[in-house]
This record gives sequence, structure tokens and C-alpha cells, in this order.
Amino acid sequence: MPDPDLPQLDLDAQLCFPLYAATRALTRRYAALLAEVGLTYPQYLCLLALWENGRDRDPLTVSALGRRLRLDSGTLTPVLKRLEATGVLIRRRDPSDERRVLVEVSESGWALRERVAEVPARLVEGLTFSLEEAAQLQGLLGRLLEDLDAAPAPRSQSGPPSGPGSDQD
Repeated sequence: MPDPDLPQLDLDAQLCFPLYAATRALTRRYAALLAEVGLTYPQYLCLLALWENGRDRDPLTVSALGRRLRLDSGTLTPVLKRLEATGVLIRRRDPSDERRVLVEVSESGWALRERVAEVPARLVEGLTFSLEEAAQLQGLLGRLLEDLDAAPAPRSQSGPPSGPGSDQD
């Protein structure tokens, strides 16, 4: 039961909770659809970003891909290694700077694109959202990300509280 003195701490009053729960539910739905073609959700996201880059463009660096996906290289590298092992992408050192790793989609990765083209439409089957509402939600979430990126980090309250009854009197 919510605390009437602190209603802001009610789980249902939190912005994060429906986002968290919806993300988990969407990811489960994606996982079921992507399992049909042997992909995980993180692998699918990587491929979407690489496909978006285009067949005729230069390969992306791991760091550029990480920025696009909002993932650090420690999280991204194992995903890329698994995709490379399945033959859908190619990773190689940049000849002009050996510290950089370039990533590009292989021919079998481009063929896989056709096999997953129906995933977005199948994902929303059975949802009651209109296309307009889905676009509106996507826009709001994009704005939320922009706002969070632009906002200064909240100050942490370091150390134990001071005042009457504390050890720091």
C-alpha cells in the first residue's frame, strides 16, 4: 500500500518502472522472433546500426557503433565476436590506425537483413497502439534520452547525514 506521507515513492509513481517493465517485455518478444533466425536482441541491434550505415559506406569503428547503440566496448565486443563467428559481419584492424577495429556486414549478413525485415511488423501484432501513437511514444522517448544526456548528473549526497543525533555533532 502506498505511503500517504511519501507518495512519490510509490512504485507506480516512478517513470523508470513502466519503462523498465516495457523494455523487458519488448525484449522478450524480440527474442522469440529473432530466435527464428538465430539472433539475440543485442546482435539484432548491432546489425540494425550496421545496415543503417549502408552497403556502400565505409565500415564503422567499434567506438562509433558503441556510441550509436549507447554501449561500451566491453559490452559490445563479445556481441561482435559472436556475430563474426556466425559469419554475418567482419571485424578487422584499421590499416591507418591499428588501435581501431572496423566492423562491416558480410554478404551473409546482408542476406539476413531480408530474413528479419518482417520483425518490426510482427512485433507490434496484437498491440492496441496506432501507428500515430507508436510514433508519438518513440518521439517522447527520444526526447527523454536527449534530456537525460543534456541534464547535469544529480549531485550525490556523500557521507552520512549530519545533524542532531548523528556521530558528526
